[in-house]
Amino acid sequence: MTRYTEPKYRTLFDAKENELERLKEKSANSPWKPAYHIHPQFGLLNDPNGLAYFNGEYHVFYQWYPFDAIHGMKHWAHVKSADFVNWERLPVALVPVEEYESHGAYSGNALEVDGKLHLYYTGNIKYGRVERSANQCLAIMDQDGTITKYENNPLIEGVPDGYTGHVRDPKVFNRDGRFYMLLGAQRSDLTGAIVVYESDNAIDWAFKGELDLKLDLPDSVYMLECPDVFELDDHDVLVVSPQGLKADGHDYQNLYNVIYVLGKLDLDSLTFEVDHYQELDKGFDFYAPQTFSGKKNERLLFAWAGMGEVDYPTDQESWAHCLSIPRQLSVKNGRLLQKPVHELKQLRTKTETDEAIVVGSKAIENNTNQFELEVDFADIESNQFGLELFVSETEGLVLEMDRTAQTVSLNREKFEAAFGGEYGFVRTSPLKINQSVKVQVFVDRSIAEIFINGGEVVFTARVFPKSESKGITVFGDGKLKVSYQKHKLAQGISI
Repeated sequence: MTRYTEPKYRTLFDAKENELERLKEKSANSPWKPAYHIHPQFGLLNDPNGLAYFNGEYHVFYQWYPFDAIHGMKHWAHVKSADFVNWERLPVALVPVEEYESHGAYSGNALEVDGKLHLYYTGNIKYGRVERSANQCLAIMDQDGTITKYENNPLIEGVPDGYTGHVRDPKVFNRDGRFYMLLGAQRSDLTGAIVVYESDNAIDWAFKGELDLKLDLPDSVYMLECPDVFELDDHDVLVVSPQGLKADGHDYQNLYNVIYVLGKLDLDSLTFEVDHYQELDKGFDFYAPQTFSGKKNERLLFAWAGMGEVDYPTDQESWAHCLSIPRQLSVKNGRLLQKPVHELKQLRTKTETDEAIVVGSKAIENNTNQFELEVDFADIESNQFGLELFVSETEGLVLEMDRTAQTVSLNREKFEAAFGGEYGFVRTSPLKINQSVKVQVFVDRSIAEIFINGGEVVFTARVFPKSESKGITVFGDGKLKVSYQKHKLAQGISI
C-alpha cells in the first residue's frame, strides 16, 4: 500500500537549518518549565518508555515529537541518572527512519537480556488518515550505551487476525524461563483487548492468544493501551490504560484513564483472575504509566503527566508536558499504594518547620514554586479543611477534605491560564478521615503531585500560575492542629 504523508510525519533528520535551535530558544525562558521533572526542551513529550536500571544507572526514554506541541512523528528521547535527581540529556535513542516504523517509534518497554538492554517498541505504519498497521520492533543497548536497531526487524510484522491496526505498546517480561509480550489491542469489533506472544529467546515470537481479563469492562472501551504486568508483595498486578471508560461518580473523569488490577495471572490458560481493581491516580494529568525494577528490585513507576486531546497553555511556546516524579509501589490491605522515591530527598536544599492551631486559615510563608511540603492535620474538629497552593489574590489550587462526606477534592479552576474545562475543573476521591490526615506535595513550577495518607490517594495536576502566585494556605471551618515541613528543592534537569 502507498505510504501516507502529512507534514507532521518528519524526523529530526528532516529539520531545516537552525530549526531545532530556534525551537529551543522559543521555550528556553518559559516560567513553566519544570526544574526537577523530566520534560522536553522543545516539542511534545508523552509516554515514558524503556524504563530500566541498567549498568548502574536509571534510563528513561520517552515519546517525543520535536517540531511542535502536537502528536506527530514519535521518536524515543533519552535521559539517564545515577540517583533519580540529576538527569543527563542524551542523544535521541530512536529516530524512525525505517519502513517498518514509517510513521513513528511508538511506546514499549525494556528488558535486560544476556547483559544487554532490549528496547521493545511498536513501529507505527499509516496508509491513510485512518488506515494503519503496526510492527513490533527491537533495539539493543550495549554496556557502553550504544543503541542499535535489530538487523532483522520487525520481530512481529503486522497484527494478528481479528484485530485492527491498533496493536501496540509491547510489555516484555520473563517468567519461569520463558519470555512473554503483552500488547494493547483493538478487536475488529472495535472493543479493547490485550494479546499475548511468547518466545524462548526474546527474539522469535509466536502468537499465544488473547488474555481473558476477568474484568467487566463496558463495551464503550475501544482500546487497552500500555499494558504492564508485574509481581509485587505476593500479587500479580496489571496496570492498563483503557480508552472509552465513562465517568462514574468519583472515577474516570478524564478523557483517558488508568486502572490497576490485583489478582492472579495464569500464562498457561491466559487468564487474569481479579481480586480488586480501581483507578490509579485521581488527578487531571496522568496517563500511560510504566513500571520497572529498581536498584534494590523495588517496583518503580513513571507516568506521562499530561492528557491527549487537551490543549495546554505551553502549546503556544511549542513545548508540552512532563513526566511524573518517580514513585515506588507497594500493596497494603489489598490496595496499591504510590509514594515518592526516597532519593528525591537529595533535592532538598532548605527546610522550614512550624506548627499551629488553625481556626479559619493560616498562610505558610513561601516565595517559590519549587518545593516539597509535608503537612500533618491532627485533632481535627473541622468538617471541611485543606490546603491551597499557588495562592495569590486571583489564583489558587484547592485541596479540600470533607470529613462528613469522607471525600477529598482538588479544584484547579481558579487560574488565569485555566485549561481543560471541557472535562471539568474538579476531581474527587473517597478518603477515610479520622482524627488525622497526612499530605505530601511536590510542586515544580507547573505541576503538583499530591500524596495523601502514604499514597492511599494520589492527585497529579498541571497548573500554569502567574509569577506572583506562590502562596500556601491551610484552612478549616473549625479547629485543627497543623504541623508542616517545607523543603526548597534544587534543579534536577536542564531547562
